[in-house]
Amino acid sequence: MDNKYNNIMNNSIYKTLGASNHTDKERESNDFYATDPSAATMLLNLEELNDNIWECSCGEGHLSKVFTDSGFNVYSTDLINRGYGESGIDFLQCSDNWEGDIITNPPYKYAKEFVEKGLELINNGNKVIMFLKLQFLEGKARKKMFEKYPPKTIWVSSSRITCAKNADFKGMKDAGGSAVCYCWYVWEKGWQGETTIKWFN
Repeated sequence: MDNKYNNIMNNSIYKTLGASNHTDKERESNDFYATDPSAATMLLNLEELNDNIWECSCGEGHLSKVFTDSGFNVYSTDLINRGYGESGIDFLQCSDNWEGDIITNPPYKYAKEFVEKGLELINNGNKVIMFLKLQFLEGKARKKMFEKYPPKTIWVSSSRITCAKNADFKGMKDAGGSAVCYCWYVWEKGWQGETTIKWFN
């Protein structure tokens, strides 16, 4: 079996398992997996948003640009300078209140912390909206978070939306696309009740 075939098979297996992070070596050094802008476009048809949006892990601006073009006031920041927004901002170290919604695809390994920090920074009635894998629902630590801060709505994408390593959407498409199911998780600060699961796309 030649190396080319081995690589194709390994890639296929890991995609089937949804294990885009199966080795540290293959993870982008700062966990940069850009979101297809269509995810933001679809979100605008799903949720009523505040005029002010903080995209706190903006990368190259794939989500921010959609919100800006749609007339929102968007504050775009990232820890890493990727040529868009304000860099050097560690969201998890921020302490100032934010008058608006917080929407992002966070670094997955810190997603729980991003949710908790976001809810800490916004006012009642505003939203923290995170684009995350369906499997984010798993885990004992996250279960405790969900019990303390139940999402108001989880929007499950019925079709696959691409999150591309280093924003290489073409390369990912050429390699067969994504086998990972993503969702928009919506928290509204101060809301209490049973989480509703809905489908889109």
